[in-house]
Amino acid sequence: MTRIRLTSREGIATARRVVVKVGSSSISGDNAGQIEPLVDALSAAHARGTEVILVSSGAIATGMPYLQLDARPNDLATQQAAAAVGQNVLIFRYQDSLRRYGIVAGQVLLTAGDLENPTHRSNAQRAMDRLLGLRILPIVNENDTVATHEIRFGDNDRLAALVSQLVGADALVLLSDVDALYTRPPLEPGAVKITDVPLGDDLAGVTFGDIGAAGVGTGGAGTKVSAARLAAASGTAVLITSTANVSAALSGESIGTWFEPADVSSPPTGSMSAVRP
Repeated sequence: MTRIRLTSREGIATARRVVVKVGSSSISGDNAGQIEPLVDALSAAHARGTEVILVSSGAIATGMPYLQLDARPNDLATQQAAAAVGQNVLIFRYQDSLRRYGIVAGQVLLTAGDLENPTHRSNAQRAMDRLLGLRILPIVNENDTVATHEIRFGDNDRLAALVSQLVGADALVLLSDVDALYTRPPLEPGAVKITDVPLGDDLAGVTFGDIGAAGVGTGGAGTKVSAARLAAASGTAVLITSTANVSAALSGESIGTWFEPADVSSPPTGSMSAVRP
């Protein structure tokens, strides 16, 4: 599929292929109820004919209560165990909600090594294209049960950017707890919303916050900016906004922070040389 270069937010509403990334804090714990409105928005885009890929964090956070954990574990083995339990529950919750619209989800688990290996990358690309062709909604996550510290993506914002490259997405929507990027953490005095980021803008003078109060994710505003730049450089437009605004984002409304995409004629091919942070 040839990528369409979107020149404004409005184009997301008519994009042919869109990747949406949602973070752990938006869909786990007390916020697990946000899965249904998220699915409502994804299903509306699906009904318009848009091919939608969801990159969803949350396996470890979802599994923590089942392992009687009050905080995100620090050791890799316990993270893997929590992910093994949580991924099962998370996919069930998505499929249970998608059933209202007659949409079937397809689980895709990836490691950074998969996207560095040309054969694995080609297999992943072919599988994703086939799922989309069958009108199945791929739900992508890092394969936490087998990933090690050396081969992890580091955060699912980066994974979402790499998936956008893999499938030649027209747009990437990065969702979080905040409605847009700000010049400093939004609760601090003097924080100003950033509405548009031209291609190549280094956002000099901007101060990014940490992962947030929930403490269950691995990324923050800085990781979203890095991911947005990576995707935009390959021709995918990027919008950063809150999970609560996902319906408005996919409808092309004037919200969030827009990253201008590079003007490229086709998706990149071959292996990715910059998978590791």
